[in-house]
Amino acid sequence: MSKVIRDMPFPFPGGRFPPELGAVVQRTVVSGELPALIVIHDDENDWLIGDGITDASDPTASIIKHIHHVVEMDPSVEETATLPCGYAAQRASQSAPWVITPWSYPDEDT
Repeated sequence: MSKVIRDMPFPFPGGRFPPELGAVVQRTVVSGELPALIVIHDDENDWLIGDGITDASDPTASIIKHIHHVVEMDPSVEETATLPCGYAAQRASQSAPWVITPWSYPDEDT
């Protein structure tokens, strides 16, 4: 197994996720129980992938995982590899298009 690297120079070559890039991924997405419905590239160059339903603040709900594992399960997640820092891509279902919007953590808005 290759090392998981969380902080890699962006933008990525070819607009594709590097194989060793890691993200915080909700367990429901990793297990295939629920699809990836939100991809966040935060201001600190971290990547987060969620199901849009599970409470992301629950520390047991997520793990660090290579993004390529998520892309193998759902190739459409690769479309978010060009997402700039401070933005999120969200969709209503696995077959819906990604909608890009500015992102900040809820506590940063206050």
